[in-house]
Amino acid sequence: MHRQDSIESPLFGEEDNFRLKQSNIKHPLASFFHLFFRTSAILVYLLCDLISSRFIVCMVTIILLLSCDFWTVKNVSGRLLVGLRWWNQVDENGKSHWMFESRKSTGVSKISAAESRVFWLGLIVCPIFWVIFVFSTIVSFNIKWLVVVLMGLVLQWANLYGYVRCKVGGKSSLRNMAKSYLSGRVFKQ
Repeated sequence: MHRQDSIESPLFGEEDNFRLKQSNIKHPLASFFHLFFRTSAILVYLLCDLISSRFIVCMVTIILLLSCDFWTVKNVSGRLLVGLRWWNQVDENGKSHWMFESRKSTGVSKISAAESRVFWLGLIVCPIFWVIFVFSTIVSFNIKWLVVVLMGLVLQWANLYGYVRCKVGGKSSLRNMAKSYLSGRVFKQ
């Protein structure tokens, strides 16, 4: 019996070390919901005819999922997973200003590479699906779904635009960033 205790002890410790080294996700709940609402909205759109024959039920479900996704990405997962946040502010003259913030890298909680990949992959891939859905609804003349897919595209594109501007710096425009990137690549070659 004593021998069995001594055998179990190192294995248990090794398993914990392996689990700690393997887990690079510090915010599993934020990572889960970052992808959950996005993929759920896409899946409900794709499987809507199987789920319910009522258009209104499907439309409301998709728009609620898209709204939850927009809020979650903008207010929670962007801050936790990549240390970025953005918002739009209207001044007293009625002019709209985009505001961008990023967490200082010298802080205690550094950004996990795994969480960053999850965040950016979800942020970039899902709007591509909505672009495809927009073209497919136009080509198939399924106009009743056009408002839903446009809503999906607009909400997910707004988050993508806001976070790309956050990442590259709010002052520079995306056009200037693309020009400088391309000119740098040409001079490098």
